[in-house]
Amino acid sequence: MAKVLTSRKENYAQWYNDLVIKAGLAENSAVRGCMVIKPYGYAIWEKMQAELDRMFKETGHENAYFPLFIPKSFFSKEADHVEGFAKECAVVTHYRLKNKDDGQGVEVDPAAKLEEELIVRPTSETIIWNTYKNWIQSYRDLPILVNQWANVVRWEMRTRLFLRTAEFLWQEGHTAHATRKEAEEETRQMIDIYADFAQNYMALPVIQGHKSEGERFAGALDTLAIEALMQDGKALQAGTSHFLGQNFAKAFDVTFTDKTGKLDHVWATSWGVSTRLMGALIMGHSDDNGLVLPPKLAPHQVVIVPIYKNDEQYDTVCQKGEEIRKALLKKGISVKFDKRDTQKPGWKFAEYELKGVPIRLALGMRDIENGTIEVARRDTMKKEIMPVEGLPEKISALLDDIQEGIYNKALKFRDDNIRYVDTWDEFINTLENKGGFIMAHWDGTAETEERIQNETKASIRVIPIDSRQEEGKCIYTGKPSKQRVLFARAY
Repeated sequence: MAKVLTSRKENYAQWYNDLVIKAGLAENSAVRGCMVIKPYGYAIWEKMQAELDRMFKETGHENAYFPLFIPKSFFSKEADHVEGFAKECAVVTHYRLKNKDDGQGVEVDPAAKLEEELIVRPTSETIIWNTYKNWIQSYRDLPILVNQWANVVRWEMRTRLFLRTAEFLWQEGHTAHATRKEAEEETRQMIDIYADFAQNYMALPVIQGHKSEGERFAGALDTLAIEALMQDGKALQAGTSHFLGQNFAKAFDVTFTDKTGKLDHVWATSWGVSTRLMGALIMGHSDDNGLVLPPKLAPHQVVIVPIYKNDEQYDTVCQKGEEIRKALLKKGISVKFDKRDTQKPGWKFAEYELKGVPIRLALGMRDIENGTIEVARRDTMKKEIMPVEGLPEKISALLDDIQEGIYNKALKFRDDNIRYVDTWDEFINTLENKGGFIMAHWDGTAETEERIQNETKASIRVIPIDSRQEEGKCIYTGKPSKQRVLFARAY
């Protein structure tokens, strides 16, 4: 089964697409640019969602839900925001269909034109800040710490499953604060949460930093992001947190009375991650045999496959396998016992290898007689025979080892592919022949940034938070620079 994949070396993009489809994660739908997330793919997203939701709530955030449709006039109130999203908006103009006069299907009823067009939400700042106006009068109403799990639509022309689709799932946090300091602290706190999640659950090392002015979210004063490196040497933006200042509060006239009785506009943030994380998870770890899933996000951490020759052996092996399954469940390990008699063990081995199940247990009559079981780990493809006695503790420790091993492998790859360059020739040579992250000096101007991107398709991913001050010269213009920034070609 695993041989159905194109190799990464042969065609990385095709390998990715093959894997998403063959592993049963998602498929293209009848609606152009939109995808169907299949049960196995959605199970991974649910695990991501559950952990992130827990992390948000631990920091005082609450979930709410806001409308899918946003009046067009709302987008006109914040100039940078409308400019940033205008070309991606899906617009609802009518509210009714009717049968065609010739009886051949339906058509839009021209008499049912909306007085004001509605935008299918590309993001929710405008509708939320219009709502917050009714929620906020005084400092006693602040802070508001709200998150929304939802779908959004951005009319992408070139789509790729999970990475860039016209409709996708995400969460978007929208908070309101009494002071600039509180809002800036919230912005930093949330990017730290995303980095924590990426590293400790996705097993994916990331670099945190500020976006350049040209790469900021539309309407933000500052955007923080986490950037991950995929196995083909391209970067992937895995999460963003935006300090919106008072821009949206002023656009929607959201004011409050502070403790001194003074009237002021509210300070705002927004932050989000999406099903794009699925793409990062796939491209960050998987291999030519299929998915490699970190145990913390795997729908099934362990699969048990029975080995038998006849019905009598089947019953005996299944009875023992069920005992093992229950023992693992008691230890908090998610287990699938594949007792199907419609597929041979070899077929099942290939299927779970493709689906990236971290640990596979094979149990046969000889194992039962010897009190042992075969244990295969997906990340290294190594197999060993273990005693069944004490198995839950051993499997739990092995899962921790796999989680750590996957992270360390990705970290080594990332660190081995961060390169410091000082000249334009070095920059071009590295981009064309090595890829990866490039730390280089930039003169800080939008003009230079745009020229570099137009000539090389490499962009400034972030200005790293932990980057030290360092005198240098811009690789493109030779003008003075005080700090290196992170360049890469990106998804």
